[in-house]
Amino acid sequence: MTFSKIIRGLKTVMKMEQSTKQEKALKTIKEGKAEICLKTEKVFYNPVQEFNRDLSIAVLSIFTDDYKAEKLTRAEKKISNRQNNTEGTNEVNEVPVTILEALSATGLRSIRYAKEVPNITKIVANDLSEQAVQTIRENIVSNNVQSIVETSHDDACMLMYKHKHPMKRFAAIDLDPYGCPSMFLDSAVQSVQDGGLLLVTATDMAVLAGNSPETCYCKYGAVSLKTKCCHEMALRILLQCIEQHANRYSRYIVPLLSISADFYIRVFVKIYSGAFHCKKTTSKLSMVYQCVGCDNITLQPLGGFKPNPTEKNPEQMKAYLPTVPPVSEFCVHCNQRHHLGGPIWSAPIHDEVFVSRVLSHVQDNPQLFGTGKRIEGVLSMVREELQEVPLYYTLDKLFGRVHLETMPMLVMRSAILNAGYKVSYSHASKLSIKTAAPAQVIWDIIRTWEKTHPVKAAKLEADPVSRYILRQEIKTAIDLSERGDANPTSRRDGRLRFQFNPAPHWGPGSRAAVNVGDEKISKAIRNQNKNSNKDRRAEKRGHSPQSDEDAKKKLT
Repeated sequence: MTFSKIIRGLKTVMKMEQSTKQEKALKTIKEGKAEICLKTEKVFYNPVQEFNRDLSIAVLSIFTDDYKAEKLTRAEKKISNRQNNTEGTNEVNEVPVTILEALSATGLRSIRYAKEVPNITKIVANDLSEQAVQTIRENIVSNNVQSIVETSHDDACMLMYKHKHPMKRFAAIDLDPYGCPSMFLDSAVQSVQDGGLLLVTATDMAVLAGNSPETCYCKYGAVSLKTKCCHEMALRILLQCIEQHANRYSRYIVPLLSISADFYIRVFVKIYSGAFHCKKTTSKLSMVYQCVGCDNITLQPLGGFKPNPTEKNPEQMKAYLPTVPPVSEFCVHCNQRHHLGGPIWSAPIHDEVFVSRVLSHVQDNPQLFGTGKRIEGVLSMVREELQEVPLYYTLDKLFGRVHLETMPMLVMRSAILNAGYKVSYSHASKLSIKTAAPAQVIWDIIRTWEKTHPVKAAKLEADPVSRYILRQEIKTAIDLSERGDANPTSRRDGRLRFQFNPAPHWGPGSRAAVNVGDEKISKAIRNQNKNSNKDRRAEKRGHSPQSDEDAKKKLT
């Protein structure tokens, strides 16, 4: 054996030892009460989503109590109506709570649900990748949750379709795909129990935020708009998409919590059955008119309800179609035209009582949540949001549009309160202004500010839109004096409301290397170096690629 071969062999052994050490260091993951081990890079795991998992555990902990109580109440009513004997009461005391994690990957989420969420009967951890399912099985055994968690190797949609019968439905379904979740929604809304919970994540924010409105329509059935309030609009687009899928089967949604965080959105909605309630959907959806000049948003509901004069009961409502359009050809504030987007969900996106209970649970159990401080801050803001007001303004956009020095946030909020209107932040944006005040009042505040902080004449002359806005008459009496209640409680308490990027190269991560199974390699991998491989095969046959090309030219 030569000296060079010995050196190469030693280098190979050292590399193998180093890679083994790195694998042991990187592949053991502890989160919450779970500890998992990964033996391959082909199983997807994103540490940045810990906030997502912590929040889901907090929501499910409250939901399971409500779900069991609701089911027991319904069963007792049926028994009392039928005047059955007491034998049936023993049966309804047991309410099974089954959860499906349709896209499990490592199984970390399912294991955490089994260890940290009370009242769960069974969890199904499903994935399409054989390697992922094998990893889940090993992690289930190592965490000693075999009695609660079972694995499934199946297509997520097919698995849910198999459970669409009312007796087989899940109490909760968790959908956390890589990208768009819309392909799973049709099967998901059919496979959730009446009063069950659907947890949905979407990470394709570029599509939802207006960068590709035509793609958004293909995937979600709504046209997205490029606007500063795009993160809340993304939530509302996803909610209307779920509602549309549910309505096809005489079902409808009740949003409990809708969050925009980091690079994704996450919604928690209850699913109920009822054809009558589905008729109210048109009053919960709206088209969106966006001014291309001042970015003002105007909503046009698809339908509405009013008292029926032919009915004696005043609660009997009659559906009607509203008149359109709600805007003129040119914007009254800046004299520019409009873009049309939507439809979006324009009803409330949170349940304030439910959010308060989740917040209390997180505060009472700080040891369970690694991102507890952030959850407290976000939920505190969500609880303060004006539920009856869809979308929001942003301070930088308003003042940047007219080239003015930006007003302090507390002064702007005080001016809105002094004008007699409510105001709040949105959890989706640090500079957000959510208010029911008309756009005329907002621009009057800005015009009043401009009196003491004038814009440069050169900028005003170069921009006809800002000139048109600022030269209009102030129609509202504006008071810019600060007031104490303009500072919200979450801000005064120093809550962790907005977080900086938690890691370098932070984002949704890379898609799993193999998604379908070990024996099926992705198209991108199969096609790598295909041209160079053709050349090598041609050379082995005694032909050069160049001579083959010359021969083809002569024939033609």
